[in-house]
Amino acid sequence: MKAAAFSFGQFCQAFKTIVRQALEGGGPPRDLSKLRWLFAPNLLSFGYALRTTLSSLIALGIALWWELGSPQWAALTVWMVAQGTRGKSIAKARWHMFGMVVGTICAIVLVGSMPQSPLLYIFWVAAGIGGFCFIGTLLPGPATMTNYRIHGMRASGFTYAIIALDGAAAPDQIFHIAMARATYITLGIVVETTISSLFQYRLGLRARNRLATNFVQALDGAVPALVRLLGGDRRAVANSPSVFTTIVGLSDQVEFAEVEMGEHQHEGDHARAALAAIAVLMSRGLDLGALLSMPESQGQEYQQVAGDVAQFLQTIPQRLSDDQPVAPVLRDLVALRATCTQLAATCLEQEMIAATHPPVDVAQESSLSREGQLLHKLGAILDELQQAIEQFEMSRNPLPHDHFRYPMKSYRDWRMAFTNSLRASVTIFGSGIIWITTGWTDGLTFMMFVSIVCALFSTLEQPALATQAFLHGTIFVVGMSGLLDLWIMAQPTIYETLALCLAVPMLVGGLAFAWPPLVLAAVAYNLFLPILIGPMNQGRMDEILYFNTALPLFLAMVFSMWMYRVFLPFDPDGLRWDLRVSILRRLRRLAQHRAAPPMTEVIGRGVDGFVRLASMTTDDRSTFVRDRYVSGVLSGMTIELNLLRLRAILARDILPDEARHATEAMMNRMRQFSGRYGGQYGRTARAAHLAVEYLTRMEQAETNLSVREEMLRALASLHVIETELKENQAFFDASSPYLDKAFS
Repeated sequence: MKAAAFSFGQFCQAFKTIVRQALEGGGPPRDLSKLRWLFAPNLLSFGYALRTTLSSLIALGIALWWELGSPQWAALTVWMVAQGTRGKSIAKARWHMFGMVVGTICAIVLVGSMPQSPLLYIFWVAAGIGGFCFIGTLLPGPATMTNYRIHGMRASGFTYAIIALDGAAAPDQIFHIAMARATYITLGIVVETTISSLFQYRLGLRARNRLATNFVQALDGAVPALVRLLGGDRRAVANSPSVFTTIVGLSDQVEFAEVEMGEHQHEGDHARAALAAIAVLMSRGLDLGALLSMPESQGQEYQQVAGDVAQFLQTIPQRLSDDQPVAPVLRDLVALRATCTQLAATCLEQEMIAATHPPVDVAQESSLSREGQLLHKLGAILDELQQAIEQFEMSRNPLPHDHFRYPMKSYRDWRMAFTNSLRASVTIFGSGIIWITTGWTDGLTFMMFVSIVCALFSTLEQPALATQAFLHGTIFVVGMSGLLDLWIMAQPTIYETLALCLAVPMLVGGLAFAWPPLVLAAVAYNLFLPILIGPMNQGRMDEILYFNTALPLFLAMVFSMWMYRVFLPFDPDGLRWDLRVSILRRLRRLAQHRAAPPMTEVIGRGVDGFVRLASMTTDDRSTFVRDRYVSGVLSGMTIELNLLRLRAILARDILPDEARHATEAMMNRMRQFSGRYGGQYGRTARAAHLAVEYLTRMEQAETNLSVREEMLRALASLHVIETELKENQAFFDASSPYLDKAFS
């Protein structure tokens, strides 16, 4: 015994020496930061991995205790449902349960309708999953793995595939197969939600605090851009793409906080409205940046108040994050807003004096007019900031019997839905053809794995990249499962030992899932580990069964990734062109005599398109073009908002007839603005320029104060439209589809 202990001590000492020499001696130091998620995880990541591992093992133990036929599906379901927060887990569990019910019913109908028609059977399996992908693409929210409405359709396709393909071999047992699969999934969901609830403390309070933190985080990202804008950097907002991405990402997290709060009084609606107000605030900043291009517009009065506003903005995130009352902040904000209004009125008064007391100083009058327009836009920025802070306060301290509603917006893309559906259907049908034509014994397993991948990833915008990461995780889990199946798993004879053997590999998968760069690879690892282990009461996964499962799994990943790259592959140029055409179409519609959409919808569509472009993965050659498209999308949103303001001005019917005709002439040109044929871009830009010149001359001669103020509003919007059309000519002049000639 002493010799054994001495040998073990020598081994430990030698191992420490080898590690120390590898890290410190001979050559450059090793960079272990990429493995930090494994050997130094944070507390939240370790807690998620630990509780999910426990939930998975408990679900597996119950399934074995009940002597279910395929207990691995219960453990797999736990990993599909488990998320980092309680709200996400509950939301995903609900939609997964809904998808399970829909998929089970559809699978029973399919097997009962055509049990003896193999080719037609495969066609309807493919068409069914394609239909789920079509519906999922149209559901509200971004096309990401964290959109659990879409996950409901993914779960429908997943359940539909495993039940329908298992039932193909025994159609007379389809009801029992369906009930067994539904039992596994329900067991996994119940166990995960129960165990995760035990790890939560003061959930509602922490959810409310997270809503407040999200608002402060979004505002903290917007403030530097606005401060640079007020300092004279007119492209500051357009060059801050991360602000809009952050706003969209935080808005999508509000629903999970609502789930965690349980009984709530519309705090989530107020939080969404507050974040939307920050997006409107940034759009107002785009307007102000366009007006800063006017010469001699930044007078002394504007520079003074802009400096005061910039200093005030820099203090807001800290004042709101300290959980202090917002009344002092709003009081200071109202005072600054009053100063802007007073200075704008003073500019207008001085302008009227200069216009009505000859000799008229045209240069001074124009300078006062431009400074007044800047002060009006600055006041509009402060108005939006006030609304955002008021909604923020309502989310922190909701009023009783509050009926405020601000639902999630949905912007459907029917073309993308059809593309996703067709891509999934053809891929699954192709795998079925391979199975039938080759007569492969494990071809059904191959087709099932292909169907699972298509159900999970076909609704993403870039499924080829997702399946590539999924393939990496698959390779790793095949190796890990081979080690477990062929060596370790041959030893255990009781469940407790089995759980100890599986605990460490599952814990590693949970830690990897909590590390963002490894999320998709970890999903593959966590999902397929129970399948490749295949725990059973009356046997174990031997080498033949292991290889007959691992090979179809690996080939299914390769086939799916290849199909996503070959059939209807992700086309960044095509996506950019579609967004460009849709923006031009919306500009034409806004200029027509139709019901005007609300401003929030215009901003929502613009930000949605912007986020899709900003998240697009491209090579270095197309990064420059992508950045110009991002600028063009923001510019299009700015023009749309100013077209709405011009429509409101025309509807009030205060403008003189001549000014009204000049504005309507620009709107008429915008109604025909396609950007492609017959030089519409040039004529539209010229119409905007002529309208600005005409209203400027008329405004200088106008003596009626109310009419002059209305003309200044119209002139400000026309100035913004003219500037945006001029500075983004290559985007709006769509004679070059992908901006290759314009920026080469």
